[in-house]
Amino acid sequence: MASPLIETKLYRPRTRPGVLARPRLGELLSRGARSRMTLVSAPAGFGKTTVVAEWLRGVARGGRGVAWLSLDARDGRPASFWTYVVTALERAVPGVGTGVLPLVQSERTPIESVLTPVLNELAALDHPLDLVLDDYHLADTPDVRTGMTFLLDHLPPPVHLVICTRADPALPLARLRARGELVELRAADLRFTPGEAATYLNDAAGLNLTARDVEALEQRTEGWIAALQLAALSLRGREDVSGFIAGFAGDDRYVLDYLVEEVLGRQDDDLRDFLLRTSVLTRLHGPLCDAVTGRGDSRAMLEVLDRANLFVVRLDDRRRWYRYHHLFADVLRTHLADEQGPGEVQGLHRRASRWYADAGEPVAAVGHALEAGDPDRAADLVERAIPALQRDRQEATICGWIKDLPDAVVRVRPVLAVGLVGALMTRGEFEGVAERLDEAERLLAGDGDGDRDGDRDGDRDRDGDGDGDGGGGGDGGGDGDEQGSADGALVVADRSALARLPGAIEMYRSALALAQGDPFATLVHAHRAIERAAADDHVVQAAASALSGLASWGGGDLNAAHAAYSAAVEGLLRAGYVADVLGCSITLADIRVTQGRLTDAQRTYERALRLAAGEPGILRGTADVHAGLGQIAWERGDAVAAAGHLQRARDLGERAGLPQHPYRWRVTKAHLLEARGDRAGALDLIEEAERVYTGDLSPNVRPVPATRARMHLRHGDLDEALDWARRQNLTTDDTLSYVREYEHITLARILLAADRSPGLGFGAAAPFLGRLLTSAEAGGRLSSVIEILVLQAIDHYGDGAPGGSDTAVAVLERALTLAEPHGHVRVFADEGSRIAALLAAVAGRRLEWPYPRRLLEAVHRVGAPADGGAGERPAADPSPLVELVEPLSEREREVLRLLAGDLGGPDIARLLHVSVNTLRTHTRHIYAKLGVTNRREAVRAAGRLDLI
Repeated sequence: MASPLIETKLYRPRTRPGVLARPRLGELLSRGARSRMTLVSAPAGFGKTTVVAEWLRGVARGGRGVAWLSLDARDGRPASFWTYVVTALERAVPGVGTGVLPLVQSERTPIESVLTPVLNELAALDHPLDLVLDDYHLADTPDVRTGMTFLLDHLPPPVHLVICTRADPALPLARLRARGELVELRAADLRFTPGEAATYLNDAAGLNLTARDVEALEQRTEGWIAALQLAALSLRGREDVSGFIAGFAGDDRYVLDYLVEEVLGRQDDDLRDFLLRTSVLTRLHGPLCDAVTGRGDSRAMLEVLDRANLFVVRLDDRRRWYRYHHLFADVLRTHLADEQGPGEVQGLHRRASRWYADAGEPVAAVGHALEAGDPDRAADLVERAIPALQRDRQEATICGWIKDLPDAVVRVRPVLAVGLVGALMTRGEFEGVAERLDEAERLLAGDGDGDRDGDRDGDRDRDGDGDGDGGGGGDGGGDGDEQGSADGALVVADRSALARLPGAIEMYRSALALAQGDPFATLVHAHRAIERAAADDHVVQAAASALSGLASWGGGDLNAAHAAYSAAVEGLLRAGYVADVLGCSITLADIRVTQGRLTDAQRTYERALRLAAGEPGILRGTADVHAGLGQIAWERGDAVAAAGHLQRARDLGERAGLPQHPYRWRVTKAHLLEARGDRAGALDLIEEAERVYTGDLSPNVRPVPATRARMHLRHGDLDEALDWARRQNLTTDDTLSYVREYEHITLARILLAADRSPGLGFGAAAPFLGRLLTSAEAGGRLSSVIEILVLQAIDHYGDGAPGGSDTAVAVLERALTLAEPHGHVRVFADEGSRIAALLAAVAGRRLEWPYPRRLLEAVHRVGAPADGGAGERPAADPSPLVELVEPLSEREREVLRLLAGDLGGPDIARLLHVSVNTLRTHTRHIYAKLGVTNRREAVRAAGRLDLI
């Protein structure tokens, strides 16, 4: 299926050779480029687009970037408008807006949150960029204005906004004027001066008019460019030029109508008929025009119009697609309606609809069906397009279509109604969904009494041209498969779709229950959906399994969740929904990460990438997979691999991301920045992650604000962390659940860091950690178990109780035993100096075990602040230890004293009468017990502990 994006809307119009140079306007536009915004506002026919395009052709050679967007009436919906704006920016500056398009199209995230990361990226540009919105008046709706006002208020210095419009936009223009941030070009500026009119008429148009005739024509048209252009066409070949010029007068609209009539009247009947009949099209293409007009030479006709400069604009570089000038098209359509009547016009739209449907462009096909006054045909097309659009996640398109259809048509079409439910729910719109499902069920219950098979009118000549194409064809309009009834019984375009409705209805009820926070009902309806689904309806079966998995996941039953999602993957593969398999794979990997099984999670991601590589055209979700691999690499302490995966995800672009990708990518990137010492950059990314967060129906088991609280805590900002805990109303008496486990562990970290605080005390952490450990162990959540054990070890080591150090080492050994098979690193390394001594103790006691020593090296390599917020220095310069977890032997003390001197290793070995290898063994034991990795650090630590 073709993408709903119309690529030609993103092309900057080419200016024709010989276009009249207008340096005074170029100077105004260049002055505007130094301001925040340039407004080019004038009625139709004043050359707004041409002037801006010609100016950009010059400035682009000077290094300015250009993002161009030609708007139309369908762009008044925010999803369409901002999708095109972000795409235009990305085409001009590759990489800008990575990951935000799914958020725009879902319309669930506030547009301010979507635009913020885009504006931040644009602020880093090293060259100016002009964002041009042409024909803005067509999209100037209240919903669009909200985002546009935000865009204007926060436009970064490198970006200059140009708006071309027939009417002033409802934007804060007065405020921009007062600040000197607005430059305006209006009709008075755009009109041809007498000199420009003379140059155009005599040099460009080659009319050789006298100065008096030029002056008369300029005065009568008042410099209106469209009128002059039409006059030039009408004057060609005339003998009585002066008489013609003197023969028309009146206001602009009258002049235009008069001149268009003159132009049309001077064309031969064949060309005039082509102009009128193709005026119903917003885009002109040879085969399309042939289908609408019934001729076979449309491509040649378009080339004739192009060469004659007869108000056509090229939309591509291959001269395949064109459009009429808007003003010219308006007048052509008026004349068509006047001369042919509504029946003929509707017939032309029907043919256009059929051509677009056969070409696999349902958006245009449905639009022309509606223009043809044929909502039944439009409904047929929509029904047939819904499955593919759902697979491509084009829910906004579905909702826009069905809202354009009469309610009476939708109400008798259960397939259409349920398709709308799916689109609405995917966008997070649940109001009225239950009622629509009830109505669809009532229709199904009455199916069979009043239905009739029938070709609605496919074999009748509805457009009066004798070709009998008024509703037939392979696009689903009247092909003999539609079911319908005049007495209100159900109507369906494809009878086989009815068998899939019972399962789909239960599946959507399951999703609704999940959105309403009712996991029990979610599971009940999911199981019913699987029972009632058609045998070959793998999509509904898979979706129901996934919903069951989400309910189990949110309840902490990770094994059941993984099994259900695995079943969903199998169903989606059978259905050919490979792109959705990637989304399920991300959830499967998330579950494995929670279970502590990092290797299994990595394998899940790698299988997903192999699957995508084997399916040409599968891109969506691959960015999420790389971000997930980056997270696992980070957990394993491999910052280089993590950064590589995040960069790969960014290079893939926003089209490769699912709705959750923008916030997940930012969270992992923030960890990388923090490790590099860029705390401010890390916090900025966390703030962005919170703004762009979208959870779909997935449980929010790692809330971004809790991650921010942990980051504040790592850098000693206990007050910020405490404020977060209070805002969340977290207490140690809370009922524990998996959904809030991450937040509760964060609270435990705050308790460990708090020496004194109202209602919080150091001793409160121990019993709370015990409760958390019991809950996590019962749920098989190994990642949480390991983290809790690490915190318990730190708590035991720091509470000063007799035997606390031995208990701490024993607890840490258990954590290490659980973590080693899966390669966990960061859960230990992020604790910094608070864990170093304990790791050293374990390494000293169990010399045969390399894992503690590897983690100890990671602690010093990472050099991260110690989690807990007490302001400890990085592990590379550890704070004094309270005590040695394991004391040095007398021989080790002797070796340590010699290490503090100037002797080299061989000299120390000879002095002690031991081999160099034996000396190295003693040295390794000393380093492990002191929690250091080299001789200099050992001497410093020994001095702080009064060992030498």
